[in-house]
Amino acid sequence: MQENRSFDSYFGTFPRADGFPTKDGHVDVCSIDPRSPTGCQLPYHDAALVNVGGPHNVGAAAVDMAGGRMDGFVEEDLAAPSKGCEDIHDPNCRPGSQGAIDVMGYHDAREIPNYWSYAQAFVLQDHMFEPNLGWSLPSHLFTVSAWSAKCDRRKAMRCSSDLENPDLQPDKNHPFLPHYAWTDLTYLLYTHHVSWAYYLDQGYQPDCDDGAATCAPERQTVGVPEIWNPLPDFIDVHQDGQLGNIQDAGNFFTAAKDGTLPAVSWVVPNQRDSEHPPANISDGQAWVTSLINAVMQGPDWSSSAIFLTWDDWGGFYDHVVPPRLDENGYGLRVPGIVISPYARAGLIDHQTLSFDAYLKFIEDDFLGGARLDPRTDGRPDSRPTVREDARILGNLAADFDFFQTPIPPLILPVRPPPGAASTG
Repeated sequence: MQENRSFDSYFGTFPRADGFPTKDGHVDVCSIDPRSPTGCQLPYHDAALVNVGGPHNVGAAAVDMAGGRMDGFVEEDLAAPSKGCEDIHDPNCRPGSQGAIDVMGYHDAREIPNYWSYAQAFVLQDHMFEPNLGWSLPSHLFTVSAWSAKCDRRKAMRCSSDLENPDLQPDKNHPFLPHYAWTDLTYLLYTHHVSWAYYLDQGYQPDCDDGAATCAPERQTVGVPEIWNPLPDFIDVHQDGQLGNIQDAGNFFTAAKDGTLPAVSWVVPNQRDSEHPPANISDGQAWVTSLINAVMQGPDWSSSAIFLTWDDWGGFYDHVVPPRLDENGYGLRVPGIVISPYARAGLIDHQTLSFDAYLKFIEDDFLGGARLDPRTDGRPDSRPTVREDARILGNLAADFDFFQTPIPPLILPVRPPPGAASTG
């Protein structure tokens, strides 16, 4: 799970994908820009490896989408606070907010050649939507539990949807008391005796806790719940004695080499390799490439399915209106790539997908179709929807052909030279 990129910002010019709309061979979209003589700003190729991005909370999503016109990205960015971060969890805060507006910029194989190589050799999903209209924390919660909520401290099982700030303020009397009371996927994995691990690249997250324009990022470690590491805050993880499954990412490389990867793994970055502005996108690509190379060079490659995505759109432009599922979303499009010996090589998957599809795939593959459903999983919660069973949600099984000749490993250089300019 990488950070903060829209589909169009990475694959808007990818051949055959649902990228930028064109007319007479030219990009035909407009994002309202009161600074421009034409009143518009068009998408443009951005060769910069360090970006600023834009606000990406619920309010920002509404402005960006502009009632379905998808033309509010520049306006929202211009209206963003010009000061630094006052709240550690405020996704409106962004570095360099007095600098250039780059939310309409896009990259292609010149900046991210490995990502384009994976998309060409395996499966690219061009209708993968963030599961909610919020920012990083809700997205990471959806990735492990198909919900983002805030629970009552006095009645832990009383939870309600929350996409703004589902993280409760620490209880000074019980600072380490977990407070996510609804069910996450690890509970089903545990009860079905399926191995799992959540690998965290320890380091820092790009969060500020004061009003300065720049600040020291927040530390992230395996045992401490944070935005990109929510599982230590789930009550069922504690009750099941599974905290030890949250591990340093170095263990991933060891397990990949030894052929001892668990059945299900999540892998999340730190600030430097996350692609979250202002991180250098080539550092993120290098990190992801090293992970994929490790699997491909190990004994588990023959039975692996790697799903690569980005947690939210990061304020960057995308032209597709998200489908409406329930009170929580879907959110804007993000890139999705499937890498496996049995991936349907060169496929552009146009199914409507969200991170719920990952949970559905795991549940169908390992859990006999069990769902995160309070009517059947033995742990009551008040989630509004069993997301995995949504009619609109596609099936990741369509991205595989288990009768084909297995695709051999595609070992790529961690620091590749620039690729060719896109022509799609």
